[in-house]
Amino acid sequence: MSNKVEERYVEFKLKCSTSQWNNPQYLLHSALELEVKNLPLSFRIIQRAKTLKSDGDEINRVYSDLRLKMRKSYPHMLKPKLSEKTTVLKSVDNSSSHQEIAKTEVKSNLKLNTNLESLENINTEKFKGLNNVMLGIIKMPICIFVILPWMVFAFYQVFYATPKYESQMQLIVQQPDSAATMDASMAILSGLGVSSSNSDPQLVRAYIYSNDMLKYLERELSLKSHFTQSNIDVFSRLSGDSSKEDYFDFYLQQVRVEIDDVSQIVSVYVKAFDPEFAFYLSQAIAKRAEWYINSIGHELAKAQLKFIEGEHQLVESRLQLAKKQLLEFQQQYNLLDPEAEGMALSQIAFAIESQIATMHAELRALKSTMSEKAPQVVMAQAKLDALYQQLEIERERLTEQGSSEHISDNSEGLSVSQLLARFSEYKVNLELALAAYTSSQISLEKSRIEAYRQLKYLVRVETPTKPEDNKYPEVIYNLALMAAILLLLFGSGKIIYATIKELN
Repeated sequence: MSNKVEERYVEFKLKCSTSQWNNPQYLLHSALELEVKNLPLSFRIIQRAKTLKSDGDEINRVYSDLRLKMRKSYPHMLKPKLSEKTTVLKSVDNSSSHQEIAKTEVKSNLKLNTNLESLENINTEKFKGLNNVMLGIIKMPICIFVILPWMVFAFYQVFYATPKYESQMQLIVQQPDSAATMDASMAILSGLGVSSSNSDPQLVRAYIYSNDMLKYLERELSLKSHFTQSNIDVFSRLSGDSSKEDYFDFYLQQVRVEIDDVSQIVSVYVKAFDPEFAFYLSQAIAKRAEWYINSIGHELAKAQLKFIEGEHQLVESRLQLAKKQLLEFQQQYNLLDPEAEGMALSQIAFAIESQIATMHAELRALKSTMSEKAPQVVMAQAKLDALYQQLEIERERLTEQGSSEHISDNSEGLSVSQLLARFSEYKVNLELALAAYTSSQISLEKSRIEAYRQLKYLVRVETPTKPEDNKYPEVIYNLALMAAILLLLFGSGKIIYATIKELN
């Protein structure tokens, strides 16, 4: 490579005129132009410029920069005392013949190249080692931060990661067709046509993601012992001394529940480190979720019926009390119906008044033919007086309390009107209690129908599957994702480092 540089250097010299070759500024400008295309040739030209004008500040600065770049890119081409050996050019440049100067320069350069080649042959191995070290330094960041971590992750994914098996199932919450099991009157009472809530799938998902489900699975399948097996890799298994919170978080990572917004079908995906255990775990979750949905319906129905039955019992007790009070009143006063009793007393009073009118007519007829002391007249007058007394007694019984000897033994001092008022009060209370009882009975029947309608059942659209192949880890996807993340982080770090270096 040194021979090629010298050949191009000679070609450059032959192209230059004597004034250009001896002009340090021209050589400086040429060196800067060739810096990118041919750094060694640019460095040889700046050496010539520095020899011509060693005290130039700009030339010395460019010389130092190019020498530093040569040390980084072409360290084997920099030799000790190279500048001293090129000082011969200065004495030769003063000659008048351009061709003689060129020949002298070529001889000197060829001699220098011979020395350089011999030195390169001696230190070939040393330069090769230095080259390898430099290349290693250049490539070290991406190896450390990208390739090496990716290879470690790939080894883990392919050879060390424990396979996971996934079992899936599909569930849906359904209600019985209550309209087909009741007559028209009960359908009217039940209020059919009310749409059911769509929160049932959300309840199923919430219960599967709950601590209650985890406790049930631990009790039935010893779930924690499966997740803490020693044959599972350390990054995938659950720690044996994990807390309840860590255990619950690990469980949530193994179960995934998805709900279809249109069909309301609940899809459940369960992961385990064994295909058999994944199948049994999925079955246990479906069984417990079915029990939960059924228990919710029954508990709601029981609570509603219990409340309605309690209210119905209160209404029924009021009805029984009203009946009892009415019966006691009738037994106390020996009356079947005070209204009928009052009507009968009124009819008796009317009949007595009719007899009094008849006796008045008979008495006037007797007095017209007989004296007042005649036995027939006296007897008729006595009957008339007796009728008046009886009429007075009957009127007192109807209106107000009379003396004890003129009042019936059944009334115990109460008039018929008073008995009728108290009887009406008891009768109204009984009728109100009976109406409330009838309404409560209807509400009770309606609540029973509503309770039946609220019963829900968890139907298995797809039974739990038994996996044959492991689904996790997804090696290709994980490796591609890891590579993208590492490259992104490495690129971001390089940009940040370059920005900081530029600012400094």
